[in-house]
Amino acid sequence: MKLLRRLLTSYVSRRIGMSLVTMVLVSITVFFGVRAMPGDTAQALAGEQTSPEVLAAIREEYGLDDNIAVQYWRYVSNAATGDFGTSARTGMPVLDSITQALPITLELAALSLLMAVVVGIGAGVLAAVRRGRPAEWLANGIALLGMSVPSFWLGIVLVLAFAIAMPVFAASGFVPFSADPLENLRRLVLPAVVLGSGLAAVVMRQTRAAMIDAMSSDYVRTARAKGLAPAAVIGRHGLRNSLVTVITVLGLQLGHLISGAVVTEQVFVLPGFGKLTIDAVFTRDYAMVQGVVLFTSAAYILINLLVDFLYSVVDPRIRLGGSR
Repeated sequence: MKLLRRLLTSYVSRRIGMSLVTMVLVSITVFFGVRAMPGDTAQALAGEQTSPEVLAAIREEYGLDDNIAVQYWRYVSNAATGDFGTSARTGMPVLDSITQALPITLELAALSLLMAVVVGIGAGVLAAVRRGRPAEWLANGIALLGMSVPSFWLGIVLVLAFAIAMPVFAASGFVPFSADPLENLRRLVLPAVVLGSGLAAVVMRQTRAAMIDAMSSDYVRTARAKGLAPAAVIGRHGLRNSLVTVITVLGLQLGHLISGAVVTEQVFVLPGFGKLTIDAVFTRDYAMVQGVVLFTSAAYILINLLVDFLYSVVDPRIRLGGSR
């Protein structure tokens, strides 16, 4: 037991250390990448005020004349305390804008992920168990359709069908869950379907492939020979041993949901993280661009770290093998 605890501690510590190193590299890439964008930062902040005195004052205020290494160290030091600068577009602190927009995108991503897990895993298991039957053909056809249809087109069709022709759901806008839970769901169901349809298709295909491989293995044949019920064989032996592949897909795609909600939020006019990113890029709001990219990268790193931990829970061989 002590050996297992020591191996687990080593595994977790190593993964956390790798994540911290990755975060440092991301901060360097974000900082220098933004400064490599064409145009003068001081000019963008000044707007129409282009006099040399105004530009010189802005450069002095933001430390733009300092050495690039000094600027990076100041940026990292401030970011470590939660200070990501001030938005040139709104005049608000970047962190405040992010904390207002991020919960909307997280709620949308959570609903999309829930739909993808329920539909994708269910359809994948059904397709694997019913191989060569109409159920598998139907599941494969729906998955292919979900991966092929553009999200903006699907969003427009759903708005026309379920918000205009049959006004069951709202076409645009956002209402906080704390203010009106029912209205909140009315406004997020259609975006969640649009964002989660592609993920559900990917999860379905991966689950089907992993389940087919697991159901043909020796331990499943042994379980069947012992007389276990089909549901126990599928759930405890087939699906459980297929979850490593499914968790990998879900972990990667969850980060994509957070950063890839730009089109969906534009179609449904949701004031989320994606719309905040688009507005920052179009208005050359460098502080905001740095903030949103850094937060998105941190979300990817955190999600991959959680996926590594889930690996060790679902399949202890990964934890023990990595510790050796």
